[in-house]
Amino acid sequence: MDKQDDGRIGVVAALVRSTFLVNAVYAESAREHGLTSQQGQLLCVLMARPYGMGELGATLGLAKSSLTGLVDRTERHGLVRRESDPRDTRAVRVGLTPRGGRLAAEFYAETCRRVERLAAGLGPADRDVLAGLLGRVVLDNKVPVVFLEPDEGAPAAREH
Repeated sequence: MDKQDDGRIGVVAALVRSTFLVNAVYAESAREHGLTSQQGQLLCVLMARPYGMGELGATLGLAKSSLTGLVDRTERHGLVRRESDPRDTRAVRVGLTPRGGRLAAEFYAETCRRVERLAAGLGPADRDVLAGLLGRVVLDNKVPVVFLEPDEGAPAAREH
């Protein structure tokens, strides 16, 4: 029996395939909320607080020109706004508009529900093990916070 038939796959295939799975859920949720996946990521990051453009580019892993285009498009839809940085008058920060905050909260809550369902076949102990192992991989690789824990994100979104 080959590995694909018995349900066992290696760590590389498991991580890559789980990335595709989560990205597909994320993209579907974004589409249903009238967003691109990148706009959804941007809104989720901004739920915590406004970011400077440099910091935002590093967090999202985007080059300056790509980030500028993303912010421009999202700003045209009335979801984010540029504001001057109180600590540096030359710098610009990007924050959610009230409409963007509401949409971010809806998108975030629905995406959390969908991602949560991906592990519905696991019992509580297996879910804890999975979360612990993936958490270690994320922390060991210094992945920036682009999506908060469900109990951390909702209050921040309501403040906008």
